[in-house]
Amino acid sequence: MTESLQLTYAQRDDLRTIAAMIVPASDEYKVPGADDAAIQADMLATLGRDTKMVMAALDHLARLAGGPLAELDATKCDAVAQEFRKNGGAAAATLVRVVLQCYYRDDRVLRSLGLELRAPFPKGYVLPDGDWSLLDPVKARGGTLRRAP
Repeated sequence: MTESLQLTYAQRDDLRTIAAMIVPASDEYKVPGADDAAIQADMLATLGRDTKMVMAALDHLARLAGGPLAELDATKCDAVAQEFRKNGGAAAATLVRVVLQCYYRDDRVLRSLGLELRAPFPKGYVLPDGDWSLLDPVKARGGTLRRAP
């Protein structure tokens, strides 16, 4: 049976704080920061297998801060973030990846980058029915036998 992990309220506040530091809002480009409510909701909903690492990262941040990161003033918060960046290891990398992947799939951010809100393929090109030539390189490799689980 898998254990259901959820962030505490303090961890959610710290996640919002560090996300805003990673990607702040920009009036110039008309994009929200990574602390935007919709982006935060996406993060919390899609943590999945990264939950333990994100929790470890947030716990490390709280230890460095001596309490909740969200309660520090901007100068102290920045100092803690710089220390975390140097010594956070894999947990820090996972936290940054989670923030960025949720940020860059937000529709507002995609529009600001000039990207379309749909899959790029086939991008207006029509593929003839029954044209399986795209699979020729795959077929040329030959079969691979694998043991069934």
